[in-house]
This record gives sequence, C-alpha cells and structure tokens, in this order.
Amino acid sequence: MEQESFSTLEYEKIRAMLMDCASSKLGKEKAAALVPSADYSEVSEWQSETDEAVRILAMTAPPLGGIRDIRPLVEKVRKNAVLDLGELQDVQSMLYAMRQVKYFFRDLEIDAPMLREMAHGIVVPGQLERDLETAIDEHGGLRDTASVELRRIRTELRGSQTRIKDHMQAILHSADNQKYFQDAIITMRDDRYVIPVKSEYRQRFPGLIHDRSATGSTLYIEPMAIVELNNDIKQLEIEERQEVARILRDLSQRVLRNAEDLLGNTEVLAEVDFAFAKAKLAQDMEASRPTLNEEGRTALHSARHPLIDRKKVVPLDITIGRDYRMLLITGPNTGGKTVSMKTLGLMVLMAQSGLYLPCASDSEIAVYANVYADIGDEQSIEQSLSTFSAHMTHIIRILEQVERQDLVLIDELGSGTDPEEGAALAMSILERLLEVGATTVTTTHYSELKTFAYAREGIENACVEFDVKTLMPTYRLLIGIPGASNAFAISERLGLPQSIILRAQQLVKADHAQFEHVVSELEQQKILYEQMNADIRERQERVEKIEAKVEAAREALSKRKGEIIRKAREQSAALVRRTRRDSEEIIEDLKKQFDDQGIHARQQAMQEARRKLNEAMEAARPGIMPQKGVGKKVNLKTIQPGDTVYVKKLDQKGTVLAIDGKELEVQLGNLHTKVRASACTFLSHPKEEPAAPGSRNTRRQSGTYLQKTAQASPEIDIRGMMVNEAEVALGKFLDDAVIAGLGQVLIIHGKGTGALRKGVHAYLARHKNVKEFAFADITEGGTGATVVHLK
Repeated sequence: MEQESFSTLEYEKIRAMLMDCASSKLGKEKAAALVPSADYSEVSEWQSETDEAVRILAMTAPPLGGIRDIRPLVEKVRKNAVLDLGELQDVQSMLYAMRQVKYFFRDLEIDAPMLREMAHGIVVPGQLERDLETAIDEHGGLRDTASVELRRIRTELRGSQTRIKDHMQAILHSADNQKYFQDAIITMRDDRYVIPVKSEYRQRFPGLIHDRSATGSTLYIEPMAIVELNNDIKQLEIEERQEVARILRDLSQRVLRNAEDLLGNTEVLAEVDFAFAKAKLAQDMEASRPTLNEEGRTALHSARHPLIDRKKVVPLDITIGRDYRMLLITGPNTGGKTVSMKTLGLMVLMAQSGLYLPCASDSEIAVYANVYADIGDEQSIEQSLSTFSAHMTHIIRILEQVERQDLVLIDELGSGTDPEEGAALAMSILERLLEVGATTVTTTHYSELKTFAYAREGIENACVEFDVKTLMPTYRLLIGIPGASNAFAISERLGLPQSIILRAQQLVKADHAQFEHVVSELEQQKILYEQMNADIRERQERVEKIEAKVEAAREALSKRKGEIIRKAREQSAALVRRTRRDSEEIIEDLKKQFDDQGIHARQQAMQEARRKLNEAMEAARPGIMPQKGVGKKVNLKTIQPGDTVYVKKLDQKGTVLAIDGKELEVQLGNLHTKVRASACTFLSHPKEEPAAPGSRNTRRQSGTYLQKTAQASPEIDIRGMMVNEAEVALGKFLDDAVIAGLGQVLIIHGKGTGALRKGVHAYLARHKNVKEFAFADITEGGTGATVVHLK
C-alpha cells in the first residue's frame, strides 16, 4: 500500500495507541511494525485472531506478566559469552511466562482454536527451568544449592567470619584494651575486619594499619591475632568468585543448548501479547468486528473517528460500493467533509490490520488492494510547487497506478485554480476514475460537480448537514442529496446589509439559484424522513418486546399443562397397578382352592379376567384431546355446575364449578380458572353412577408416538420365570417403556427364595436406561415388586 496515505490518514497514531496496549517490549515491536494487508484471507485470519482475544479478555485476563526480550541474550551465548545473574534471571522469568501462557490456553474453556494452537506450539525447556530455579533465588542472587562446591565454600566462609567476629568481640570487651579504642565496634577496610584504635596507642596495639580517619585521631587496625583468619576469608572469597563464574558459564551453555526453543517461544509470546493488545484497544474504543467482503461493498453505521474524543465525535453512516462506487461530498468549510473522508480511510486501514472498528456491529467493509489519499495542503517550497501543483502531481501519480480494487480519497478536487477550469478538470478526473471502477470519495465546493453527479451512473451526492439558525455544522453526513452553499443565509445572519444580499442574488444565475433552492428542500425532506424512520424503528422494537412476552407466557402455560398431564398419568398408573395386583392375588387364591380338574376352563377364565383388566388400564391411561371437533357449543341456559367442558386454549377438559354471566369457573386438575363460555365446548353432564377409577381427565390424540405410549404397559409380571428368561422379557419391556416416554415402571417378581429378585436387581444395575430402582411401597407389593425410575 502507498505509505504516504498512512501519514495522511494518521495511521501511525493508531499504531501508537496499539503499542500502549501491549504488555511487553515484544508486543510493542509487533504493534509498531503493523502494516495493513491487501490479502482477504490474511485479513480474515487476523480479524478472527482478534475476535478470539476479545472474547477471552471479556471473561478473564491472560497471564502476560514476566515476558522479556531474550533474543539479545540468545545471540550473546551463541558467541560463547557468559550471561550474568540479571540476564539469567530474565531467561528464568521468560520460562515462567512460557509455562503460564501454555497452561492458560490448555485449561481455557472458551473456544479459541487459533490462539490455542499458537500456545500449543510453546516448548518449555523443563530441565533448564529447573536448573535456573535451583541456582537463582527470587531476588536474583545465586543460591548455595547452585553446586556442591559453592555450598562448601560458603559454609566455610560463614564459619571463618563467625570465628573472626567472636575473636574480635573478645578483644573489644577485654578490660585491658578498653582505653585503646575510639569506638568499641568492628568495621571493614579493604574487605578485612578491623578495629578503630586511638592513634596515641598505636605502639601498644599490635596489628596492620589499613586506614586512618580524616582528623588522624583514629587508626583502623587489623589485630595480628586475626590476620590469618582474614587471609582464610580472602582465599575463600576468591574460590567463591571462581565457582560462581563456573556456574554462570555452565548455565549459559545450557541456555545455548535450548536456543532454538527459546527463540521460537519468544515469537509465540510476542504474537499472543500482540493479539491481546488488539483486544484491549477494541475494548478501549468500544469497537466491534466488521463483516469483510471482496466485492467492494462498504456500509459503516455509527462510525466514530478513533482519534476524536468519544464525547465530542459525531457518529457517521457511510455507504458505498453497492449501487454506486463514487461519493461526492459537498458542504461548508469546517463542516466535517474531510473528517468523514478520513474516517472511512482510517477504518479501512484498521480493518485490514486486523483491528476492530469503532462502529456498529452490523457494519460491513471491503478489503481494498490499495488506499490512495490526497488530503490537506501539500504546498512545497523546496520544490517550488503551489498547492494546486502539489495536489495535481499526487493525483497524476494516483491515476497512473489506480485499479478497480483500490480506494481513492481526494479532498477539494480541482481547487486552487480558476473555478471554471478547476471544475472541468475535476469532472474529467472523476470520469477517468469511473472508467477504472475504483471506489472513490471526494469533496468539493463546485456546484457544477453536483449536477455532474446527478447526470452520471455510479456517482452519488452527499453533504454535511449545516444548521442555518445557529450558523454551526452538525457534522452529520447525509447521503443522497448535495449540500447547499448557504452563503447568503450565513451572510445575512452575520449582519451583511440586506441590499448587498439582494444584489448578490440578482447576480447569481437563475438556474443556479433554483438548484440551491431544490437542494435545500431535499435536505429538509431527508431530515424529516430520518425522523419518521427512527419512530418506525422504535415502534418495531416495542412490538418485538411484546411478542417476546407473549411467547414466554405461551411457553410457561405449555410447561404447566405438561406437568398436570404427567401427574395425572402417574396417579392413574398407580391406581391401575394396585387394581391389577389385587386381581392377580384373587386369581392366585382361586387357583389354590381348586384341584387339577377343569384346569383348562380355569385358565380361560383367568385369561379373560386379565384381558378385561388390561382394557380397563388402557381406558384409564391419560391421553391428549384433539384440538378440533371436540364437544358442542356451550348453551348458557342448560349448562350447570358439575358439567364437563373442553377449554380450547388450554387443550384440556374440566369440571364447571359455577356460572357467572357469560363466564364459567372451571376446575382443571389442580388449576382453578375463569374462562369465557365461548372459549369452551360442552362435553357431558355428570353421570349418576361413579365413573371407573382413573377415567377422569381422559384425553386422546392420534399420532404414532402417542399410540406407542398408550400400548406400553407400566408394569410386568415375571413370577415363575427363570433369571435368563426374565432378563429377555425385561429388556423388551424396558425398551418399550423408554420409547413410550414412561418415567416409572413396576416389576413384579414375587418373594419366593429371592433368586429371581437378586437376578432382576443385578440386571437393572447394569441397564443403561435405568436411573434408579427400589422395592415397591407396601401397598404395591413391598419386597415382592420393584419400582424402576427410567432416565
């Protein structure tokens, strides 16, 4: 891309803001080197990387502390140089940061495949990390554990120092020596322990003089008795320095052996820090991700120039590239024409750098091959070029290079010369750009160009709004109408005599005056339509909220209805199970009362009894009523309490409790409600004889799934079967129950020896559809039956 455009559009200020958001020197370098890409795939990848970082940053902060630039240190060890303790501590800090970032993305629950893959490539040299941890403490000093020899030397050194101090303390506290000392303290001179002695007692206190005070009254003497001990300390200190040098050299070699991994990890951490710098900039700007395209379409909504104070900037709506590829902006000076154009150009550069844009989330922006910008005063004294010449030189260069996939921004096209010639030249340049097909935005004051834009396909007029009453621009960009000059209105408001204004109006050509009048009316209509559209959008939002509330109420009602049906089904199923169990017990007792004679007849009788019981169970099973053709219209003259009615909206039938005018009080299971009579249909009057158990609230609905539900039995009797036979029967029984949607079934296995019960429980324990099971209630068979809860 043209580097000159970066400066014109102030792209370097965006890079500076991005650098401030980076946590490390490595991230700042990446930000400083950022350049927009013209490759659509690369831009899309950069935007996706930023999107992942934004979503992570919204939930948690990544561990980016401790990142150091260790590249110079790696180059240093490659030249066989030795790293000092501070440099090794930087390597240690970097290793810690590598591990923290790797583990952060390993444990991350947010979907971030690009950054996760990037962090997965970090190879932490574990042995080097452990070696540095063993050798260097948290304050940057060398630990005694760095080597066995260093520990021995330092242990002996501390012992010698202790012996010297004890010996010198004995000398200081001796009654015979008190008069010799200036101060009863131990101090150091030339790295040797000495005692301050009064100069007049020099001959009486044997030792080596290392220093004297400024007044000469005090001599710092090393007693002869500790000279050898000081010599031992000196020797140990030399050995310590040599051992420290050896350890540093060894650690530097270990860094060298891991140089490639360290450099690779450094690059990964730089990329991660850079990605989160883009995310932080997006947060600071309250920016959002734009939709990219390769077709040249750009539609920015509520776009804010990122370098203008957020409290002062006026959001813009800029659309180009769909019905037209050229936008001609007119309006007064300081009205915001140039800012509008710069906003578009800077947004393009930011988007193609992988940055979020300070605009609405539904914005769309094209990826351009190049961005050319000719904005501002480019007068050059050194080259003896006027403003017009400088602009024209740049425009010539643009026309030589521009292609269809490019974006061209030109401020005050054709200005700086004779107005008539400048306007003609501007129209010719715009025609050339139309032929090329480049996306173009230009500003002008020439009225001829407004007419030119109306007469050409592919060009659209636009203007910056101006409030004549306050003589102030509103900085709003209005696309679709040209801007009026407002020169007469402004002059009149400023106090120019009316006679001069009238004469000026007479001098203006009639067609120009009429044109300005039409422009002014169009601008007023544009504002009116925008206000109407805003009102329509507000009403639409209210309607959507009401629809959402209605839908929520409908879902809540449906949920409650399902709960009532489920409870009714469970109650009726329990009643049928008890009835069937009682019947089986009666049959069993009858079997015991007869001998083997007439066994066939008795079996037929028992089978007939079971058949009738099954029919009763099927009749008692709750279903769902059809929604159409149920019952007859309610007659308020004949309806009475106790009648059964069908409530259409609730898709349930209930019992009438009372009649209140045209409304009915209805009991629907546990629900007591009042409904209009027109919302119900009459089903039946109460029967004199009691209904069969479980026959109330019966509802049916056609459909394959509900038929399957109705056919599935909620219990099975496996008494008398072997365990292997029972497992086969239970497998089919449980599968049918799951398909039918039953939540609970009953298995009757009897008591007997307990072998069948144990086998059944073992089978249930390993069945995939069994949630839990337990012995039945005493009223349902106790230990002779098992209640199973299905998943």
